[in-house]
Formats: sequence, C-alpha cells, structure tokens
Amino acid sequence: MFRFANPEYLNALYLIPVLVLLFWYLGRNRKKILQKFADKELHKTLFPTDSNLKRWTKFIIILLSLGCLVIAAANPQVGTKLTEVKQTGIDVFILLDVSNSMMAEDIKPSRLEKAKYQISNLINKLRGDRIGLIIFAGQAYVQIPLTTDYSAANLFLSAVDVNSVPSQGTAIASAIKLATASFDSLSTQKVIVTITDGEDHEGDIDEAVENAVSKGIKIYAIGLGSPDGVPIPIYNRNHQLTGFKKDNQGNTVLTKLDEETLKKIAVEGNGKYYRGTNYEDYLDKIYTELSQLEQTEFGVKKVTDYEDRFYYFLIPAIILLVLEFFISEKKSPLYARINKKLGLEQ
Repeated sequence: MFRFANPEYLNALYLIPVLVLLFWYLGRNRKKILQKFADKELHKTLFPTDSNLKRWTKFIIILLSLGCLVIAAANPQVGTKLTEVKQTGIDVFILLDVSNSMMAEDIKPSRLEKAKYQISNLINKLRGDRIGLIIFAGQAYVQIPLTTDYSAANLFLSAVDVNSVPSQGTAIASAIKLATASFDSLSTQKVIVTITDGEDHEGDIDEAVENAVSKGIKIYAIGLGSPDGVPIPIYNRNHQLTGFKKDNQGNTVLTKLDEETLKKIAVEGNGKYYRGTNYEDYLDKIYTELSQLEQTEFGVKKVTDYEDRFYYFLIPAIILLVLEFFISEKKSPLYARINKKLGLEQ
C-alpha cells in the first residue's frame, strides 16, 4: 500500500509549468533585446561562448530537482505490514430533542444549538469510546449508530435541526427504548444521555427506563430551558424573526423546562440530572464522570504500519543540484573545436 504522509505539499508541483512558461518568456525577451542591440549575425562574434542548449539543460535539471524535493516533502510511504490495535472504551448514546420547543432562546443562541455545540465538543474529546446519536421529537430516529468515526459523527451532527424529524412532540420514552435496542451485545459499559427540555408528550417513560436499567444501562439527563416558560421564535428563510409560535386560539405558546420528569429519569436510571445553563458544559462533566468507569475491550482495529521513503527523492534532488552547480552556461571548448574542424556552426 502506498500513500503520501503530507499530500498537500504536492500542490507545489503546479509551479513547474509556471516556471517553464516564465523561463521561456524571459528567454524570448532576452533575444528581442539582443536583436535591438546588434544584428543576429553579430551575436556569435559578441557572445562566442553563449550556449542556449546549456541554459536549458541547467533549467531542466533545476526543475527535476525541484520536483524531487516537493515529492520528498510530501513524504511517500509504503505500507509494509498490518498491526492490530485493541479498542477499549464505553458506549454512549446521546438522545437529542429536536422538537420546536428546542428553538427557544432562553439558552443562547438556542436550546438546540447549545446542545449541538456541547455534543460536538464531547465528540472532539473522545478517545476510543463509541458514541451514537438519536434524535427525537414526535418520533425517534438513529442519526448516528455507535461509532468511533468521530469526523463522520460531527458531520451528521451538523445537519441536525428541527426539521430532521417530520412529526412534532417530545417522545422521550421512544428515544430511550430505541437507544436500549440499538446497543449491541458487547459487554461494554453502556450509558444514555438525554438532552431535552423535558416536555414529554408520550408517557410510558417509567417502563422505558426500567427496561434500560435491567440491561445495565445508566441514564443521565440534561435539562435545557427555563421553568418559567419562554416563547418559541419563528424565523423566515433569511433568518429574520417574524414572530412567535401561537396555539389554535392565537395565544403565544410558552415552552417550560420540566425538571421533575428529567430528575425522575436520572434517579431511576442510576444516573444524574443537570440543568443546562449558558455558561457550563454539563455534557463535559458527565463525560468526565463516565471516564472513571471501567473501559472494556470491544474490538481490534487493523492499522497499516507505513515506512517513510522520502529519501528516494531527496538524494536524487541533492545530486541534481550539485550537478547543476558544476555545469557552465558557456559552450564547451572541445565542442567548439570539433565544430570548427567540421565546419559547423554552434
């Protein structure tokens, strides 16, 4: 297997055709200036040792050495063997509420955006743990299955918004049931973290939590929002505020944080409840606590062991540069004498 350790350096190879054009252009201008200075037939007399061939030879050698140096900087590598790396960690499913109430701005910039920001921070800190994401409103869906591909997880997370689930509501029980069923059979420590304002519209939470706990799963909860209630803003496509969500009677809808439901989930789920604020990252606190749990080996990842081969190009580059240094731009005296005897022009 072959690869470049620093492939971005290969972009410097685009300079080579630019340098060729520049060298040709300067050579052309040089000829025009000489023609203005003296007649073409006098050039051989005025510049008897000038060699256009050697000038191009030196330039080509410099280009070849430059190309070799660029490839050496990109560090070509050859995969020689596969090594096995044990993967250890815990499994965490984050349940993210994406209902319209999560657009409330009592948590800046909004409940949902704050939650996404904290989840992204958590993903960037993970080292070996598997993370999954379930989004829910009126229904629950697996957005990211358990994975250690953190780049992909961040990519899918960035696409989440209140339109990711077609039906509105807050089906916390369905999300917990889906997470419980989505854990695999590996004997890892399993944790569910629910991030919501807690306004459950479904019920059956006790049964869902009990089922999860029976399978050794801990449940933590983070509540976002104000218990006093705030309106839900409505924005147009240009992100301009057009008003606030209203009910069928035309009254402004207030969304309130239901702390009692979330505290009950955390207590029955053998976890903890945290109330989210604008200033603290409680998801990070939960992960710090989870990092103290026993890490379990859940697989083996095969990684290719690469060896550097940059010197295959660095050494020729140095040799070419030394060679170019010793090549003169003047015509060889021996070459001149041979041509003179043969009656040829140089």
